[in-house]
Amino acid sequence: MKYISTRGKTKPVTFKDAVMMGLAEDGGLLLPESIPSLTKDELNAMEDMTYPELAFAVIRHFADDIPENDLKELINKSYSTFANPQVAPVVKMGEIYIQELFHGPTFAFKDVALQLLGNLFEYILKERGEKLNIIGATSGDTGSAAIYGVRGKDNIRIFILHPEGRVSPVQKMQMTSVTDENVFNIAVNGTFDDCQDIVKEIFADVDFKRKNKLGAVNSINWARVLAQVVYYFYGYFRAKKDGAEKIRFVVPTGNFGNIFAGYFAMRMGLKIDKLILATNENNILSRFIKDGDYSIKDVVITHSPSMDIQIASNFERYLYFLYGQDTEKVTAKMQELKKTGKITFTDKEIKETQKIFGTFSASNMLTETCIQYFYNTFRYILDPHTACGVSAALEFHDADYICLSTAHPAKFPEVAEKAAFVTPPKPEGIRALEDLPKKCILMDNDTEKVKRYLAENI
Repeated sequence: MKYISTRGKTKPVTFKDAVMMGLAEDGGLLLPESIPSLTKDELNAMEDMTYPELAFAVIRHFADDIPENDLKELINKSYSTFANPQVAPVVKMGEIYIQELFHGPTFAFKDVALQLLGNLFEYILKERGEKLNIIGATSGDTGSAAIYGVRGKDNIRIFILHPEGRVSPVQKMQMTSVTDENVFNIAVNGTFDDCQDIVKEIFADVDFKRKNKLGAVNSINWARVLAQVVYYFYGYFRAKKDGAEKIRFVVPTGNFGNIFAGYFAMRMGLKIDKLILATNENNILSRFIKDGDYSIKDVVITHSPSMDIQIASNFERYLYFLYGQDTEKVTAKMQELKKTGKITFTDKEIKETQKIFGTFSASNMLTETCIQYFYNTFRYILDPHTACGVSAALEFHDADYICLSTAHPAKFPEVAEKAAFVTPPKPEGIRALEDLPKKCILMDNDTEKVKRYLAENI
């Protein structure tokens, strides 16, 4: 399997090279040249697999340059760190299925991908006798999950940018309490989009990237999206066994990576009826699906900070398929976004999108109402991101909905306390953070300053 860029100017690369490259050298995002179409027999065989078995069954189609025994070991090692042996268990609350993706080391869905990605990095670097310096931007959960995925690993340094004052206290503690020598936390005076822009600008400087051996851990790295594809298969089969028929996934997302993984699972043959994109008031993706309005507005601070995003970095991967794999058109549209702050779409393109995606946008007030209702009814505490998705399922009532639960509620306790007068119980991994020493540097929203800091610490 070879990997190509959405912008068509990067020569095809292997899976291992795609993992190490992160962002394509032409500024685009890497995707497999073709999408494996799973047979009915393959899908039937997957229904009773454990999570690691299922992960191998999916990922082996895309990582054919890693020996199968090695790939199995990497997958088993990655998911052995999860507190629940099912990794991504599905629970039913009333008529709604909740797929809990928060049983990893940092209690967020990002662990599902980043535990694997950290092990892939270590495996490839050891094989090649190379070193890697990871740089990434986070709106909260990616940073801590990435840090926990590579902390203490040989031949890797990691630099994570987060927006100062715009991540939850628990998210900040999870990142800054990791004081391993290979971990560097940078708080930027700005928004998540500012942090992401800095990372993209640094990767666009190909000479700087090569000289400093930079790699990506954000969802621009294909391996992250690939790892997320697996839990759609797992959740689907669990709901199907329970009798669900018209299965739809509700996906809280700001960067489009989480829901793109579901779209990819559909392209592989998983019979998902529809994907419902859930957002908060930062609803650029919701506006796009509703009426084709993909225009950047100011970021609003909400109860669900991981979705306080206006520029969805994975959206380009979907555009590649929407435009019939026309890389020149993708490039032109991304230039249009950079110049005008928006992308225009035809009525045909909007209708094509609406065949696959529905959407729902939840305000802070509706998020609180949902958390309150769900706790009073089921004694189950939702985190605010998950509540945006559950709000959609409660609104629609027209299918079997699997709502992806993207974070443990203890990561955002203030919202549950305000909405339902309940304090989410803290897992020991969160309780222990408060007394740990912290390490972080505050920097201006300035790409050149960040580049100098990287060069000084690599």
